[in-house]
Parts: sequence; structure tokens; C-alpha cells
Amino acid sequence: MTELLCIGNSVVDVFVEIDNSLALKYGILEFSQHIDRETAELILNEPSVDFSAAVKSSGGGAANVAKIAAMLGMNAAFIGCTGHDTLAEIFENDLTGSGVRVILTKSDNKTGICFACNINGTSDGSEASNRRFGKFSSAETRFAASPGAALDLTQDDIREDMLNGVEAVVLDGYILDRRPLVQHVLRLASRRGIPVALDAASIFQVRSKAEEILTYSRNYPLFIFMNAGEALAFHNTIRKSKEQEINFSEKEKEAVILRDVCPMLKIITDGEIFPIIVVKLGGRGAIVVAGGNVYHEETFTIIPRSTVGAGDTFCAAFLAAWIRGKSLSECAALGNKVAREILEVPGTNIKSGKLKTFAKMLQK
Repeated sequence: MTELLCIGNSVVDVFVEIDNSLALKYGILEFSQHIDRETAELILNEPSVDFSAAVKSSGGGAANVAKIAAMLGMNAAFIGCTGHDTLAEIFENDLTGSGVRVILTKSDNKTGICFACNINGTSDGSEASNRRFGKFSSAETRFAASPGAALDLTQDDIREDMLNGVEAVVLDGYILDRRPLVQHVLRLASRRGIPVALDAASIFQVRSKAEEILTYSRNYPLFIFMNAGEALAFHNTIRKSKEQEINFSEKEKEAVILRDVCPMLKIITDGEIFPIIVVKLGGRGAIVVAGGNVYHEETFTIIPRSTVGAGDTFCAAFLAAWIRGKSLSECAALGNKVAREILEVPGTNIKSGKLKTFAKMLQK
């Protein structure tokens, strides 16, 4: 029976090396952006890129959470929408191979794809080795996504019986634009007393959806996961502050969050079981605010090969620990430890054996 049900965008992550001229050619100029399907197909057929050597895996925040949770021994399921193409097979095989029960609706559109493009990456001094082993420098990586069929998932695809036995639901923050789908899931879960975990997804999403997220938190049992930049954006948007939140160091962000953001989050959570708000601080650990209390779980910093999927991995481990009855501090501590493991690989392409120790910890 499913313990953790994850709902979101089904995309295949493709980790690839390209040079600056190709980035310019295809307009991959931002840290994160959408591209049309025609451009995505042109990139896939680019003769100067060896896609046979590229790392390809299931992607999208909710799918990543389901994959890591399954590796941690949880009964995890994922609901999404794909096309009928090779990318759909890659997506499904990667999740099922990790132990996830996959429930996919099918669309005439092509399966979503997200290119994680390392621009002239030299993380170990050898471009060929980088391509072979997926060793990406996160500071040089740009993301170009074409969601395709992923956007065709609707509220009609989520039936109430899919929540039978579920302990928590995960919603990909990138589906917040699809309000009928989001509200349908929130209502179904709330009727059964099931909390929904919502990842803020991006600073842009937070700036445009902060009030909506706050409203949901007042009406439904929610976990809200944000990284440091998103937490600052949430605070500034709710407070209608014009302060910039992107020019701080990680240490400075942590200090500002503890000083300015946490008091607001304490008010939001005071006297209630939910929402439980989690701020992921990367190499500086995590802050959990619940019931008007603040829990600060520190960690140690390592030099990552790739940060892609680390936040989703933290969410998976945190929720797995919560479902297993661990304290919020223990949940955050496990999230930190498991996320640190994912920093060694591109995306969530980690061997399940690497997480066996953590899976055993959850059984105690």
C-alpha cells in the first residue's frame, strides 16, 4: 500500500556538456528557462553533442522525491503524464527500477525534457571524462526545460481511491499554475486528514504565488519546503518589502532568515500542527518552523559535483522520517545526511546501495 504519493511533472533530465557557442545558438542564456519543443528536438539532434554518453534519468521534483523515498524503503508512488515515446520509457523504467509504483496517463504530446547543460565544464579537468561520468560544476549549469506532456495532467486524472492508505502527498511546486489540479488534490487529501507537502520550486514561483501558498496553509494541512532564496522571497512578498534577496552569501542568508523570516513563520505556525515550514539551507543545514517553534539542524559543507536534485532528496528523506514517526529535528538531520550523498552524482542518479544505511535507520 502506498505511503507517500507524489504528483507532478514527468520530465526526463538530460545531463550534457555544451560549449558557449551552442548555448548561444539555442538561446540557453538563463540559469533556468523554458524552451519550445522544436528547440528541444534540435538540441537532441545536435550533431556536435554525443547524447549517447549523456546521463538520462527521470526528473521533476515530485518524481525525484518518489525515487529517493523508495530507495529509503518507503512505499512510494508517482502520478504524472508522459507521451508515447522513448523518453517516456526512460522515465518510467528509471522510477520502477528504483521501486516506485508509477501511474502514468498518456498524451499525444511528447514527454517532457529538461537539459542540465554544463557550459564548458571542467570539474575534473577533462571534458570527455565529465561527459562520461556526469561530473558537473553546479555554478556553470543552466537548465532548459520543455515540459511537453507533463502539462497535460489534470484533476480528472487524480481519483480519491488513489489516496487509500497514503500518509502524505507530495505536490510539485511547478504545478501551482494549474489551480484546479492543486485544489482538487488539496481537497481530497484534507478530507482524509492527509498532509500535503508543497515545494516552492523557484524564487519566481514564490514571488507570484506567495499569497496563494499562505492561503492554502491556512485551509489545508501542509508541509512547505523552501530553499533560502525562496524563503527570503516569501518573506519579502508577504511583507510587501522591496528588499533584494539574491545578493547574500549563504551565511548571510541564514542570518537574515533567522533574524527576519523565522519570526514571521512562527506567527504563521503558532498554535497549530500544520503548516510545518522547512527552509533548506544547503551546506548550512535546515530550519524547521512548526507550532510556533524553530528547530535549527546544522550540517557540514562539502564541495558538490552537482546540486541538482539535492533539495528534492532532502524532502524525500524528511518526509520518510516523519512518516516513520521521527521528531522534526531527526527528520531534518536525515534530510541533511541523505542530500549530502546526492551531491556526488548528477541529479538523483545514485545507486540504491548508497542509501541502505539510511533505510535501516528509518526501520528503528
